[in-house]
Amino acid sequence: MPSLPADREVPVLAPRRVTRQLHVGEVGVGSDFPVSVQSMTTTKTADVNATLQQIAELTAAGCQIVRVAVPDTDDAEALPAIARKSQIPVIADIHFQPRYVFAAIEAGCAAVRVNPGNIRKFDDKVGEIAKAATDAGIPIRIGVNAGSLDKRLLAKYGRATPEALVESALWECSLFEEHGYRDIKISVKHNDPVIMVRAYELLAQQCDYPLHLGVTEAGPSFQGTIKSAVAFGSLLSRGIGDTIRVSLSAPPVEEVKVGLQILESLNLRARGLEIVSCPSCGRAQVDVYKLANEVTAGLEGMDVPLRVAVMGCVVNGPGEAREADLGVASGNGKGQIFVKGEVIRTVPEADIVETLIDEAMKLAETMRESGVPSGEPSVQLV
Repeated sequence: MPSLPADREVPVLAPRRVTRQLHVGEVGVGSDFPVSVQSMTTTKTADVNATLQQIAELTAAGCQIVRVAVPDTDDAEALPAIARKSQIPVIADIHFQPRYVFAAIEAGCAAVRVNPGNIRKFDDKVGEIAKAATDAGIPIRIGVNAGSLDKRLLAKYGRATPEALVESALWECSLFEEHGYRDIKISVKHNDPVIMVRAYELLAQQCDYPLHLGVTEAGPSFQGTIKSAVAFGSLLSRGIGDTIRVSLSAPPVEEVKVGLQILESLNLRARGLEIVSCPSCGRAQVDVYKLANEVTAGLEGMDVPLRVAVMGCVVNGPGEAREADLGVASGNGKGQIFVKGEVIRTVPEADIVETLIDEAMKLAETMRESGVPSGEPSVQLV
């Protein structure tokens, strides 16, 4: 992630929780590194071309680490080609069969995710797994899920409580620690954001391992976005969390977009294009929704931290437009165009979108020439 230049530094709500450091491929994970965004392919892993195509799409969207499922032998056999050709580090997601852990390590995957609760006789294999991972120099994510919690802990707690999730994760960590292996990242996911947040709070108090945040089975796009934003925001705003994955019943590129937006909103990632637009009300004298959507579409792909205000009335419009890099205050069939706080012209309503896009392109070019780092696009309603 690009760092912000000195004159654009912004505050964060809390310092990062101090953790151990590890690397997933070239991506640093832990409190010394920026919070990274992950996703997971939805293709059949054995279909190498389809999987690599989806990884390429995720990479283009800003994904930094990708996870692929390895439920059977055909998938395991595809891992060497995928790990070798992927543009970003590949994590193999292992359930049920411990032999696939070794296959993933041998294939050159950048990390392995294991779910101890549903891998047969996992505890008996920890020593061998630790040695193989150590020899390969790769980390392991211990991923505990509410839906696949170890039966022993379900019997003890009665359900997947925060305490049960944390005990499961730390127990498995202790088994690896017995073999001198500590290159570990942990996740304790639940579909209820309240339980999930409490589990991570407890985990953060009891260990210094990096934490991967996720609300598992978060739901369709709208519901899942809200649940993930609430949970991640609660934790990240207090410095808890080192990697994130937004789990949506939607194309994985959408997960990446939401994850990036969450990090940008918390100033944990350099912001890119930001459209500030009013939600509209009875004072609006233009179709703000239409203007904002057309400006957003016209500036799609812009990679500099440019703030553009699209305002629809005289109450907040001039002030917001003046505070942005570029803005318009609209009314009475025309719009005042602001650049860096100054009105440069007044144009007919029909010319607002074209004018804003032209001025945005000029500003973006100036910013690139001055060395301002790129970011990711975002949209904000005020």
